[in-house]
Amino acid sequence: MSQHTADTAQAGAASASTSVPAQASTGWWRDAVIYQVYPRSFADSNADGMGDLEGIRARLPHLRDLGVDAVWLSPFYASPQADAGYDVADYRAVDPMFGSLLDADAVIRDAHGLDLRVIVDLVPNHSSDQHEWFKRALAEGPGSPLRERYHFRAGKGANGELPPNDWESIFGGPAWTRVADGEWYLHLFAPEQPDLNWEHPAVGDEFRSILRFWLDMGVDGFRIDVAHGLVKAEGLPDLGAHEQLKLLGNDVMPFFDQDGVHDIYRAWRLILDEYAGERIFVAEAWTPTVERTAHYVRPDELHQAFNFQYLSSYWDATELRDIIDRSLDSMRPVGAPATWVLSNHDVTRHTTRYANPPGLGTQQRVAAEPALGLRRARAATLLMLALPGSAYVYQGEELGLPDVVDLPDEVRQDPSFFRAAGQDGFRDGCRVPIPWTVDGPSYGFGAGGSWLPQPVGWGALSVEAQTGVPDSTLEMYRSALAVRRAHPSLGAGDSVEWLAAPEGVLAFRREPRGDGEAFVCVANTTGAAVRVTASGRVLLTSSAADDIEHGDGHAVVPADTTVWWTV
Repeated sequence: MSQHTADTAQAGAASASTSVPAQASTGWWRDAVIYQVYPRSFADSNADGMGDLEGIRARLPHLRDLGVDAVWLSPFYASPQADAGYDVADYRAVDPMFGSLLDADAVIRDAHGLDLRVIVDLVPNHSSDQHEWFKRALAEGPGSPLRERYHFRAGKGANGELPPNDWESIFGGPAWTRVADGEWYLHLFAPEQPDLNWEHPAVGDEFRSILRFWLDMGVDGFRIDVAHGLVKAEGLPDLGAHEQLKLLGNDVMPFFDQDGVHDIYRAWRLILDEYAGERIFVAEAWTPTVERTAHYVRPDELHQAFNFQYLSSYWDATELRDIIDRSLDSMRPVGAPATWVLSNHDVTRHTTRYANPPGLGTQQRVAAEPALGLRRARAATLLMLALPGSAYVYQGEELGLPDVVDLPDEVRQDPSFFRAAGQDGFRDGCRVPIPWTVDGPSYGFGAGGSWLPQPVGWGALSVEAQTGVPDSTLEMYRSALAVRRAHPSLGAGDSVEWLAAPEGVLAFRREPRGDGEAFVCVANTTGAAVRVTASGRVLLTSSAADDIEHGDGHAVVPADTTVWWTV
């Protein structure tokens, strides 16, 4: 028996006794706070500089103490790592750099023992070029049945020297690569990530089997990478004279958000519903509007979809209110919860993003005013956690980590950095390993160095440095999540009651579920203190508690500050 087979058998046997968290209740995911772990940058157990599953397992108590409901693990599958694991060579194996299937099983079991659910990444739009299917397709040549599982095409021009169409890669350059026998294959991302052809029945069969494999291992759900990209427009038509990279997420594209993806997800939902424990799907679906996003979370499809319109918004009351209203209004008819997210592994951390003037987008890495960015980020966090629906927290944001903006070129690994006419490798800055301790060779990340260098002074932002410090960002997150659990009105429902407020201020009320106090959230997005109507008890503030002047039915809320009250 091979080691892979042995690990599978042992892990499967262990998972047979794995149970879901004890606090299971109907619709747990509707108001869940889900924490994203980027495995290579979370915790290193063997001093090789790379985070791993055993490191995650050892740090699960931090997530329990933080107060989140679930953990989402970015890919840890067998991979050549051309795109940090989003190029999968074997969907049923763990890459040795992260451990083994037994380690994955241990993470799932230990998480469940701490009342944490586990969501894993699934990458169905493309495989690695080292996947057995693709290697065989190349070896067998034109006309091979294996080539039909990808998008192989003859080129244009007299000798087929031009790409089959004008599509561009998300990472820059053409979306096509020519192989030695003259055919071209499609890759919307890196050349090492050939797109799968979801018109071929074998592709659907394979992924339904992959779903069952991990569900049998005990996972509680899947985050679907590029959920909007699986189906391409018939005939792969040219897009025409557009700046494609600027249009992504803002316009209809022949390779994104095609209606055919919904047939796939309806079939997947039937599989998921066979399993006990309210397992869920979460879509990474970049769409032109939140209304289009709502199509992915109809009752017979997926459970949640990331709200990228909210993620891309600036710290501005008018813009935020519009996106909040449109998000809630779009999700309500399909009975799905809205989701809220401020940072992830693909965008500049919001602590840095909010330090800049508006209009610079999610990729702006240089912080003009770091202290201002942190102040706004804390306020944005309390606003997000007060909204109805589910919230996502990216590892390290609970520490107020900024992007690392001065990484030397020789250490960068983002594939977009190496693509001509592409982006500038901005994603490396949000992926630097997080600090756990004040001192040490990698501030507690591991006993050795780290795969991306951490800044000098990173220890001052560590878990150790912030624990027990009343006004620290970590303690604010812990308090906010504890209050959210204690007050049923937070996270629940599908609407907010907007209150009158000065310009630049968001104020809304949430009614309690059953007995209890009502809740009011006030977010001042301006650069000056404002006086607002306020009564009741202050629960939490993103600024120091003694900064809030409160009395006589009014309060003065400092600049760039969010306050929670009970009334």
